[in-house]
Amino acid sequence: MEAILDLSMLPLFVSILVYLFGIFVQNKVKSPLCNPLLITIIIIICALLLTGYPNANYQASMKSISWLITPTTICMAVPLYEQLQVLRKDWKAILAGISAGTVASLFYILIMCRVLHFDAVLSASLLPKSITTAMGTALCAQTGGNEAITTAAIVITGILGNIISTPLCKLLRIKHPIAQGVALGTSAHVMGTAKARELSDLTGAVSSLSLTFAGILTAVLYPLIMLI
Repeated sequence: MEAILDLSMLPLFVSILVYLFGIFVQNKVKSPLCNPLLITIIIIICALLLTGYPNANYQASMKSISWLITPTTICMAVPLYEQLQVLRKDWKAILAGISAGTVASLFYILIMCRVLHFDAVLSASLLPKSITTAMGTALCAQTGGNEAITTAAIVITGILGNIISTPLCKLLRIKHPIAQGVALGTSAHVMGTAKARELSDLTGAVSSLSLTFAGILTAVLYPLIMLI
């Protein structure tokens, strides 16, 4: 009862209600642009600006559930286990696709940072944009990056991947569930996997595998690329 009455928890409850509202809007409108997370971010930012509520207080309220990020990511292994027999048949193609996508993403960001003359801090913050928040912020912290920028880059990448994945697959005529899963998991991490699970169980399982392997590969290559 005390937790409910504690006003410091109010931002948390408001954020949850706004997210549920975003889900309601998405179900009604049926448009990829009406992404619940995007709706929540826009509404919360506007609310903070209009009310003048301190961002530090809002962040403190969110810490009570931020620990859920890691176990939620681990739970992605469940659909992977369920589709294990199917995945064994095409594991070479899957790993090749994940590796190619991960390496291409890292070098694309590196080249962009060099062309735009970004400093080392900003470069270190943007490179892990295509992996989960838990892994991305950990890598960023180890190399002196800005965790806030990394988190923002990861969220934006996930939202964009979730929104444009369906029309992009149609445009490029990518119909195979394994190919869709590799693309979504490698490029758009958890948000992409959420979209993949809407398509099929197999697509979701491949996407779960992709985000996991892409995260591991990024962790291995990230320090090496920072030396370039």
